[in-house]
Order: sequence, then structure tokens, then C-alpha cells
Amino acid sequence: MHKIEHLGIAVKNLEESNILFAKLLGTEHYKIEEVASEGVRTSFFKSGPNKVELLEATNADSPIAKFLEKKGEGIHHIAFAVDDIVAEISRLKGEGFKVLNEIPKKGADNKLVAFLHPKGTNDVLVELCQEIKEG
Repeated sequence: MHKIEHLGIAVKNLEESNILFAKLLGTEHYKIEEVASEGVRTSFFKSGPNKVELLEATNADSPIAKFLEKKGEGIHHIAFAVDDIVAEISRLKGEGFKVLNEIPKKGADNKLVAFLHPKGTNDVLVELCQEIKEG
């Protein structure tokens, strides 16, 4: 892992939160994307070299809907950029972490992603992100 890729924030209303974060960060979001397999709509902001991802549930059974019901709006996960997600999953499993996605899946913002179980990371959901290379 070589940098924080983004912070994920669960929100109840993406449009209202986009307005709030545009004021807060002094910039508009650069992308809205739906990840149907996860039941989520995302919006991305850049703040200097950092990114913030807002996450809104698109159905009541999605992980974000469950998070909002249990904890309310707030930080959902921290994502780290990796060069080789398969190797990083293997390394982390070897270190004793429970990986929720043994096989990386396509996530938002042109990334392959995998998550670590929060029970093994001080109750912080950790996401691994690898840029999908074209060609």
C-alpha cells in the first residue's frame, strides 16, 4: 500500500451531500457513478492530491443502506492504492487479515477493489484499490 486512495463517506442523499461537499471543498464533484452490484451510487471529489467518495444506497439491502441504518451518515471506509491487488490480498491473508473479497471485483472510478473485514482492523473497513489498466 503506497497511499490513501480515498475516504468513503456514507450519505443519505447524494444530491444534498454533493452541494454540502462542494461548498466544503471549494470544488464540484468530478464523477457520479452507480455500482449496481453493490447497490450504491457514488460521487467523487478531488481535494488537492486526495479524493473523497460519497456513497448513497440504491436499495434497502445494500451494504451502504445497512451501514446508514446501524451507524448513520459518516466515514464508511478508507481506501488504499495498491499496485498489485492480488499480491496484496495474498500478503494480507498471510498476515492474518480476513479478506472479504478473495477475488478482486470492479468498483467505482475505474478500480479493482477488495475489502478487509473491519473486525481485524480496529473496526475500520479497509478497501484495497488498483487502477484498471486499459489494453
